[in-house]
Amino acid sequence: MKKGQFVWDNYSDQPHVIKDKNFKKMMRQKHWFDFVKLLVINFFIYPISVLATPLFRSKSVDTTKFFGMSVNLDKGLEQVELIEELGCKNILIRVPLSDIANLKSYVEFAKYFHGCDLTINILQDRPHIEHKMMLQESLTNIFIAFKGIAKNFQIGNAINRLKWGFASVQEYLDFYEVAYNIKRNSFKEYNLIGPSVIDFEYHYTIRALFSKYNIYFDKVSALLYVDRRGAPENTQLISYDTSKKIDLLYAIASLSKRSSNKLIVSEVNWPISNTKPYAPTSEQECVSLETYACYMLRYYLLALGTKKVETVFWHQLIAPGYGLIDNRDGIKKREAFAVYKTMIAFLQGCEVLRFSHSKELYVLTCKKENRKFDVIWVNGEHRVELTNFNEVYDMYGVQLLKEIQISKKPIYAYHK
Repeated sequence: MKKGQFVWDNYSDQPHVIKDKNFKKMMRQKHWFDFVKLLVINFFIYPISVLATPLFRSKSVDTTKFFGMSVNLDKGLEQVELIEELGCKNILIRVPLSDIANLKSYVEFAKYFHGCDLTINILQDRPHIEHKMMLQESLTNIFIAFKGIAKNFQIGNAINRLKWGFASVQEYLDFYEVAYNIKRNSFKEYNLIGPSVIDFEYHYTIRALFSKYNIYFDKVSALLYVDRRGAPENTQLISYDTSKKIDLLYAIASLSKRSSNKLIVSEVNWPISNTKPYAPTSEQECVSLETYACYMLRYYLLALGTKKVETVFWHQLIAPGYGLIDNRDGIKKREAFAVYKTMIAFLQGCEVLRFSHSKELYVLTCKKENRKFDVIWVNGEHRVELTNFNEVYDMYGVQLLKEIQISKKPIYAYHK
């Protein structure tokens, strides 16, 4: 394996795209039979999942677990106070197997977030994919090191992108099986999370969840990006907006005997305009800071409205190209930071009563501290006058007193 094919981009916190077409062709040919398996399994399971989706109704959601944030060791300890300021209680930390020699640093970093529920995202690399003994040793060391600190471990990341290291789902299943056997034998209290497929490419998820491997996913994760569609309410494949994508994933997980139906969105964001080379996509997909804040909030509201997602981890706290904070010249909080903080203040610990939408109008009704309120917005540029409500706050937490309108920026409106 040419190590030079897998190169990390420190600007966007992800691997560079592999440009060697011959290498990519060779890897696909090497794993051609697994792609046949993928097609055969999906021929049966995908339509069944689509048809069964309406049968799997929403359940209650624990909103104390719902709001999550990703933090990175290399972004510094200032993240600890910023997380406290946000009020976020669920944290995801990446631990790359390529940096296993510095495991102690990741453990010490995680300890600073005491009082938070931690998820450790174990990032794969080719040496660990190819050498099972090395993988077993590294995973065992990680599980031992985080004992008493974290109990949730995502095994692998973006498994359907060759640049991340896996050439097929079978390679991932072999990888996950090592982790599962370690957990089953020595760490039964741990929750293993996967298969962490990126984007709306559930055919890979189905291949992972309907295999013959003797494994089990305690939680099912997806890097459910929708940024290429624009707004989170926009659709893909005719009718699949964010809510319906979650509904389908929930049905797939519910049908599988290899997983629970506890869903985790382990990564999502929108890239921010004029931040090249830090933005993870081209400028075409990038949005303004205000739009970023709106879309972030609306994504959370849509996911919460399904009552089918346990946690949504925003990726990430500090990142010039896609984070709540720009650290290129000191710590600069973007407006999305205030929006996220306000969202947690209103919604963390609330009871979700119902979610509805008609055409472009969306309403999430919640109850907290014996007070009912609606979170209301529209997908589009038009505005609607709001009447018959008590206190109303904008998405930044500022009370609105006159000429209150429903717009693309969600508002929090208490019932009379």
